[in-house]
Amino acid sequence: MPNQFSNRQQIRKPAVTSKGGIVAAQSRRAAEVGAEVLAAGGDCVDAVVATGFALGVLEPWMSGLGGGGAMVLYRAKENRVEVIDYGMRAPNSLRVEDYPLANDGSVAADIFPWARVKDDRNLHGPGSIAVPGVVAGMEAVHRRYARLPWQDLVKPSVALAAEGLLVDWWTTVMISSCAADLRRYPGSTSAYLKDGLPPNPQWGAKAVVRLPQQQLKATLSHLAHAGARDFYQGDIARSLTRDIQAAGGALTVEDLTAFQAHVRDPLRIPYRGGTVFATPELTAGSTLAHALRLMQASLNAATTAPDAAAYVAYAEALQAAYRERLNGMGDAAGKRSLGAEYLAPACTTHYSVVDSDGNMAAVTQTLLSSFGSKFQAPQSGIMMNNGIMWFDPTPGTTNSLAPGKRCLTNYTPVLAQAADGRHLALGASGGRRILPAVAQMLSFVMDYGMDLDTAIHCPRIDASEGDIVGADTRLPAEVMTALTAKFETVPAPVQTMPMKFACPSIVMRDGDVNSGATEIFHAWGDAVAEG
Repeated sequence: MPNQFSNRQQIRKPAVTSKGGIVAAQSRRAAEVGAEVLAAGGDCVDAVVATGFALGVLEPWMSGLGGGGAMVLYRAKENRVEVIDYGMRAPNSLRVEDYPLANDGSVAADIFPWARVKDDRNLHGPGSIAVPGVVAGMEAVHRRYARLPWQDLVKPSVALAAEGLLVDWWTTVMISSCAADLRRYPGSTSAYLKDGLPPNPQWGAKAVVRLPQQQLKATLSHLAHAGARDFYQGDIARSLTRDIQAAGGALTVEDLTAFQAHVRDPLRIPYRGGTVFATPELTAGSTLAHALRLMQASLNAATTAPDAAAYVAYAEALQAAYRERLNGMGDAAGKRSLGAEYLAPACTTHYSVVDSDGNMAAVTQTLLSSFGSKFQAPQSGIMMNNGIMWFDPTPGTTNSLAPGKRCLTNYTPVLAQAADGRHLALGASGGRRILPAVAQMLSFVMDYGMDLDTAIHCPRIDASEGDIVGADTRLPAEVMTALTAKFETVPAPVQTMPMKFACPSIVMRDGDVNSGATEIFHAWGDAVAEG
């Protein structure tokens, strides 16, 4: 792939090590919020709640109150792993007849190559909104394990919203990428655009540009005092549904009231003498299990780092796993074999937490597309998901749109216990590219014994685009040669935009020592230790 980037640039982001707790997130400031909660005596779960709400304020294009997700938890004292699933679902009030196909032979212009729906109603705007689950997920985990009051864990996000969204170059890039659709909706226009254009940071040494978040501040403050159920059956629920219905959507308070997060048993995947614990059901957990089975059978783990044969084995296993995952979706072979995950990465955030007692969490949350539906509810300041886009609008398929149906997702938060006794909490953002990143990071640690600093700097491939393999340009020449001999291989620089590889956030526990790391090229991501 032709590019204009330096071939000599080197980027490093050292892993953090501590006997205290660590939060690894895509936003340093959100990680600091979680670390402060740990330092104040909070459990890993307290940090999960506080960090999750903070991310919704700081990264409104990635996640927030209007999204959904899943987490995998490890409770050290009981040596127990469990999953909390708060993935989005179609509203019970949804009417399939409101999503007529355009019938012009075109396909949707976003992530999934479904047949196009008239006016793109399933892609953006109030008609694309699924029932959000983030608040229910935070409520469920808080009720089970938290030490600190709900109000104390929501308050940091209130303070962040009061400051306003800081505009730096990364903020500008993310808003610019969606400005054409954000300007369709008055609430989004007023929140993120200035004179209809994305904001820009100023050159002055002391110049600061912030976007007000007063409606979101008020909503979070109310949520802190009224409690989580208010989002689903109280003032927030009524405000949210009024805004959505006034704009032509169908979401009702009854749809919100019916939503519940679910505690599930994890998938238990044996791997290299240890165990990987992944999310079950409508996530990529089963696809990860398939890839790991193939990797364990084909990898030679006698070396200290993956060689050319290992990267070929990664590509073969991941491509086979994707073919199996999407076999029933009916797309053609080759580049379109990815079906629903072919066109573009989704918009997701992942964070991982470990506390000083060894409790761990891997948490992935999403709005689906960047800025989700692009519809920010004017009264509450909540950016809403576009989860309806997860469904095939063509009737009669396994994943066809229907009222009350759960969304098929591709996020993959995992916990792992390695044969050498180390524990790992891991996940990534990056849509279809999440699975390859998670599988390789697990291999780096469990096959080759790497510490986090070595693993996070080890080059990866991406094998999520059908027959194509994306190869990090930092890979040795012999690896590139071996990949090119077997696959259509595209050299890809690791960069911030557009991201060619997923962005992992990881924590590890070795004995009583914790470590944390995040993707080295993510501009905001950091691991932060308590204290």
